[in-house]
Amino acid sequence: MNTSAKQKAKPVAAIIGGGPAGLAAAEALAATAEVHLFDAMPSLGRKFLLAGKSGLNITHGEDLETFLTRFGEARAVLEPALRAFPPHAIQGWAAALGIETFTGSSGRVFPKAMKASPLLRAWLNRLGAAGVTFHPRHKWNGWSAAGELTFGTPDGERTFHADATVLALGGASWPRLGGDGQWAPLLRAKGVTVNPLRPSNCGFDVPWTPHMAARFAGEPVKSVTLSFGDRALRGDFVVTRYGIEGSAVYALSAALRDATERDGKALLTLDLAPDRDIERLTRELSRPRGKASMANHLRKAAGIDGVKAALLRECLDTNIFDDPVALAHAIKALPLTLIRARPISEAISSAGGIALDELDENLMLRKLPGVFAAGEMLDWEAPTGGYLISACLATGRAAGAAAAVYDSENDS
Repeated sequence: MNTSAKQKAKPVAAIIGGGPAGLAAAEALAATAEVHLFDAMPSLGRKFLLAGKSGLNITHGEDLETFLTRFGEARAVLEPALRAFPPHAIQGWAAALGIETFTGSSGRVFPKAMKASPLLRAWLNRLGAAGVTFHPRHKWNGWSAAGELTFGTPDGERTFHADATVLALGGASWPRLGGDGQWAPLLRAKGVTVNPLRPSNCGFDVPWTPHMAARFAGEPVKSVTLSFGDRALRGDFVVTRYGIEGSAVYALSAALRDATERDGKALLTLDLAPDRDIERLTRELSRPRGKASMANHLRKAAGIDGVKAALLRECLDTNIFDDPVALAHAIKALPLTLIRARPISEAISSAGGIALDELDENLMLRKLPGVFAAGEMLDWEAPTGGYLISACLATGRAAGAAAAVYDSENDS
């Protein structure tokens, strides 16, 4: 047996961030590199687990061409990764982990268990079996003068040499779960353009009267049509003590946020009775109400009561209630003034991040050879509905695969 030829050591890869993008990158690297995954938190996938509390919507079942349109201006950069790991592949990946999925009536894809913990547990077990080493409680602090990664740990600062690095530290939403955006100045110090992190899929402040805030906070507003700009959609939202939130609001949040930042406010239009046309409403509201209160008249004539009636009183001058025509038009197009997006710490996701032109076609930072980036660190945003996790998984896999190629080409 020839013992003079020693087996060549694998290149060392560092993944920083233990969310979906980081774990996906580790999976792509595990076969060809010695993979070390670092995360600031005591355990991995904390935001992933939080998402799982509402069912863990892992992707969307619509056709791929429609799916790709959900990523707006970032589509050109994200598309290769999304095509390489499309929604049907995500379902197959979950199945290989022993997680059955189903497609709901809205097209959203969920695990049958409707929670994240079984998937995350199976995923971590598979990565561990593949040789990935996990390093929790390691907060990334940048690079040393010698170019090594530096981490703050409970035992003091630690340095680590990696042949390739994948950054997957998330955005800045839900900082208590690890995504605090504190990586941004570390990259800016290296000359990388990082656009300001902003709330996405978020609620908004509305200048409610004290009565509205106290009496109706937490009340759902169901089956309404929300319109802003050239978009209109039907859905539900919730009145909060500070304003509004909910799935229908999140779907319009990017445009609403931009408007509030630019103009100091945004005027959201509500159709409180989308199943009744203006002629029917006018006719029924014009009927004499006799001794009936206005509240009873609205309920019987227009199906408006509870929080919907409160919204009318909150947003309209009192004299409009005496004019059936004006009242009917207000029900069909009630203007609601939003004054600002809620803080990024409350948002489901974040916009902003590493400018996409800072990346090459392999998601490597042009100014930092051997350093790749994935997930919510990049400047893209998408609605809820499985698109966020899909893009994190896809870009994580793409960055990991590219890092593996980089390792092999630069391994001496």
